[in-house]
Formats: sequence, structure tokens, C-alpha cells
Amino acid sequence: MAPQAARPHLLHIAERRHWEAARAAGAAYTMSTRGRTLAEEGFIHCSSDMDQVHGVLSRFYADLDPAELLLLVIDASRLDAPVRHEPVDGAVFPHVYGPIPLSAVIDVRSVPETR
Repeated sequence: MAPQAARPHLLHIAERRHWEAARAAGAAYTMSTRGRTLAEEGFIHCSSDMDQVHGVLSRFYADLDPAELLLLVIDASRLDAPVRHEPVDGAVFPHVYGPIPLSAVIDVRSVPETR
């Protein structure tokens, strides 16, 4: 059996202020997760699909106003850093082991309201 192809897009929940600061500076995005940077965590947390996004939102971001959050859609083929799919709490999540260039973010969406 052939290995399963990697999904070309990753999803990352970003705090609006951090994404807007990276864009304004023209700098790569380096926030890993809520309140933690790439330097602190060692990688940037992502999701493979909307089911994972919903779970992460309800577990780690439920107390925030959805207007403070964005969903970054990342083209994995545009990343310079490796992506590793690693087990976390019984699921497998993609982790980006380096900064995310602005050019790799192909869409910025509102987070789903169903949390």
C-alpha cells in the first residue's frame, strides 16, 4: 500500500493582534499557540482539518471573543521549515518546525462560531 499523501494545507488558529503585527512588519509569523512563541514551544501548532480546529478552539480558546482570532490557511509546499505530524492526546496534529513566511498563508478566515 502506498503511503498516504500529506495534506497540502494546514490550519492555524492565530490571535488577530499577532498575525496583524507580523503582516505590518513584513516578518514571518512566529507564534506557536496562545501565549507561546515558536522560540518557547519549538514548533508552531497547526490542525489538519476543521474537526481538529473545532476541538482546539473549544479546549484552548473558548474564553476569547472569536473576533480576536483568525484561522490561517497555510500552503505547506511554501514552507521552508519541516512539518511533522505528531501524536497529541490520541490524535495526530501537524507541527511546523520553523517560522511561517507570510507568502505561505494563502487565506485568512474568521474562526468558526460553533464552539
